[in-house]
Amino acid sequence: MKKLLLAVIVLLGGGLAVWEKPQETAAIVAEVQKPEVGFAAPHFTLTGLDQQTYKVEGKRAKPLVLNFWASWCGPCKLEAPDLQKVYEKYGGQVDLYGVNVTSNDSPEAAMAFVTNYKLTFPIPMDVAGTVSNRYKVMAFPTTYLIDADGIVRKKIIGMVDAPTLELELRQLLSPKP
Repeated sequence: MKKLLLAVIVLLGGGLAVWEKPQETAAIVAEVQKPEVGFAAPHFTLTGLDQQTYKVEGKRAKPLVLNFWASWCGPCKLEAPDLQKVYEKYGGQVDLYGVNVTSNDSPEAAMAFVTNYKLTFPIPMDVAGTVSNRYKVMAFPTTYLIDADGIVRKKIIGMVDAPTLELELRQLLSPKP
């Protein structure tokens, strides 16, 4: 009987908490940092291979393509030339960060990869793996499209080719109704 009474109290307490919770608006959701579509992209600051500082922290001048990769990843090797082509074509309209998950790689291997594929976009180094953990990266490559308001608009797990990425970028860059 005591267990039943406790279960009823727990259920009612939880039910009341949900019932009393205010309806989330788009503005409130946008303030919550989650690596999910419709939420603010988790903030971070990383140092790149070029020793520059790269940040994601809310609104930005241009949308961002955020690609997580490792030098030993076969699909990353296939995707790298397409990312470079897209960067060359859209670099004036979007930022592209190729985040090397150095906690699963090495700076030397990352540098060799960048040199081999002649990548010219910024390569922030996630040495401790904290950013990839925050973005819940479970597979390489993983790409996030983040709008100029800092909101995640698309998550792509696995390799993305240039035509598909261009289609997604055109949608990201199109004026909102």
